[in-house]
Amino acid sequence: MNIGVLCPKCGLMQMNQEACKSCGAPLSDSAPAPSLSFVPSTPQEIQYAPDPPSPHSPPLKGGAENVAAARLSFHGKGGELFGIYLINIFLSLVTLGIYYFWGKVKIRNYLFSHTEFWQERFVYRGTGKELLVGFLKALVLFFIPLYALNAAPALLETGLVFQAVATGLTYGIVMVFVPLAMVGARRYRLSRTSWRGIRFSFRGGAWGFIKIFGLGSILSTITLGLYFPFFDAKRYNFMVSQSYFGNRKFGFDGMGKDLFRSFLFAIFLTLPTLGLYWFWYWAKRQRYYWEHTSCGPARFRSTVTGRALMNLHLANFLIALVTLGLGWPWILTRKIRFVCKYLTLEGLMDLAEIRQDAKQANATGEALSGFLDADFSLG
Repeated sequence: MNIGVLCPKCGLMQMNQEACKSCGAPLSDSAPAPSLSFVPSTPQEIQYAPDPPSPHSPPLKGGAENVAAARLSFHGKGGELFGIYLINIFLSLVTLGIYYFWGKVKIRNYLFSHTEFWQERFVYRGTGKELLVGFLKALVLFFIPLYALNAAPALLETGLVFQAVATGLTYGIVMVFVPLAMVGARRYRLSRTSWRGIRFSFRGGAWGFIKIFGLGSILSTITLGLYFPFFDAKRYNFMVSQSYFGNRKFGFDGMGKDLFRSFLFAIFLTLPTLGLYWFWYWAKRQRYYWEHTSCGPARFRSTVTGRALMNLHLANFLIALVTLGLGWPWILTRKIRFVCKYLTLEGLMDLAEIRQDAKQANATGEALSGFLDADFSLG
């Protein structure tokens, strides 16, 4: 059964149509994509057409004939997102900020619905009401008590001992709530995201991540930051290895020690390169993390480079500076398109074995992450 054609320009497989959805190249004279045969007695396996080899890409392990690769693609446009952004600002002002949560959902709906993998778009199923309720819960459980604890010494005119105790308690509460917010936000966002009708989920316990975060923060401080690569890898490992697509678990087999020498090298080159060498370190970190992340038998691969990462951030900084922040929609779409450009999934995905296994989650952690700026991103 023939399922489409290969684009002669970008090499991505497309359904039978006149032009490539990714690059716009005409498909009339394109070669047909490899046929897929399905045997009723065996599970359905979807095999991705391999991308054309790049001179800058490392050789594929196991031989190209045994490896399939699929790339994410993003079809959103900064101008379209800017229109949504302006409407959100106007309605948020009119409703005294209440519409902000519904506007946030509209933006996420747009971004997910324009991100495609294997001819299927992602779907975001969160609601503005959930975000509003989560915000109110976080306000009562975290922000008001923390504000009261900070204001009490000044209002009560207490001594230095009481002020020191209040300050210590404040830092202690923040150290607990930051990892709690990161876990809660990830649990909520994955539970509201689906692909091919199957939802993602996160099943890690908050207490386990609190211990990783607390110990890692202490050791990083004591070692003047030298423990950070180990701490960073443990955080990433927890977030990835507790994530699921339906009943299929993600995996991570990376180690912080593998990045330690590169981290030291980046520290030594900070002054000579005016800090620019950190882009090369973060690119290596992204490549390493993705290449040690798996979903069943399939593994991710990133080809991002330090120069490409530097150009992205410097250009985004100039856009934000010139437009006085109004270019944010273009910056956001550029970031997503950048990730999609350099990231692929290699291997076979046996979709017949993946079953719906959604888990419940509320938006309180999502709201806490907004209060604390404690978001977590994969790569």
